[in-house]
Amino acid sequence: MGQMAHFLFVVRYMGSAPESLVSMIRSSVEPMGYELVGVEYLSQGASGHTLRIYIDHVDGITVDDCVAVSHQVSGVLDVEDPIHGNYDLEVSSPGLDRPLFYKEHFERFIGHQVKVVMHSSVEGRRRFKGLLKGVKDDELLLVVDDQEFVLPLEQIEKARLVPEF
Repeated sequence: MGQMAHFLFVVRYMGSAPESLVSMIRSSVEPMGYELVGVEYLSQGASGHTLRIYIDHVDGITVDDCVAVSHQVSGVLDVEDPIHGNYDLEVSSPGLDRPLFYKEHFERFIGHQVKVVMHSSVEGRRRFKGLLKGVKDDELLLVVDDQEFVLPLEQIEKARLVPEF
């Protein structure tokens, strides 16, 4: 399908792909009318790597949307060749348990339940599930069982909305 990256990854919150790669993908996806929610570049051990792209649209996302974006991004990646070696390309909607990649995502979903996993412990724990109360400077304010936690955004490994039915 594609090729594996030889990037030196700087740990950023959400384990996102390098900004240069995200920018390249954004310039392909957004002119098609989609929101680029986020990009993950995941090591799958000996089996290779996965480049996962989350897209959204006001009318929702269909399989045809994912196929169209996959073809567009594949073409750009083949020409630009930012990733060397084998990789799998996945394009999907963010789903009900939408991943939160950027500060703007957290600001957008204030008042919702979220799950957060930190790179390192905060007050003796790495996993949190609670009400997203706010974002101040570069910190997330989260209420878990009536206790407020302040979580540095740059230390977030991954975060997702908790579906509410």
